[in-house]
Amino acid sequence: MHIDDIKNGIVIDHIIAGKAMEIYNMLSLGKLDCTVAIIKNAPSKKLGKKDIIKIDSDIDINLDVLGYISPNITVAFVKNGKITEKKHIGLPSTLTDIIKCKNPRCITSTEPGIHHIFKLSNGNTPVYSCIYCDTEA
Repeated sequence: MHIDDIKNGIVIDHIIAGKAMEIYNMLSLGKLDCTVAIIKNAPSKKLGKKDIIKIDSDIDINLDVLGYISPNITVAFVKNGKITEKKHIGLPSTLTDIIKCKNPRCITSTEPGIHHIFKLSNGNTPVYSCIYCDTEA
């Protein structure tokens, strides 16, 4: 299989196998008017299998979404066919309006307009707690 190189855009690599569509949906990549390639279950020496997303446009993406869905992702920014910047994304310390609190008594459930903010409970595990009511996501 051959997927063309991109001239200007973003390559999201080292996605946990099977998580590319979740990222695609969370970042609303289907609404873009550019080429977006999703490669699922690509062979990986480090992970065994991985997913890759190539976006043939220079857009702003929420890196916290990437770190939340698949920690240890690599994001490469491409300009004129060359990688200009590469970021390794880990678990974000806070998440704002990415997930919602499930506690029906939480202030975010009763008061409109309040941001859903979660903090990382433990730096080693992907467990987040609501800053208002401490409910785990």
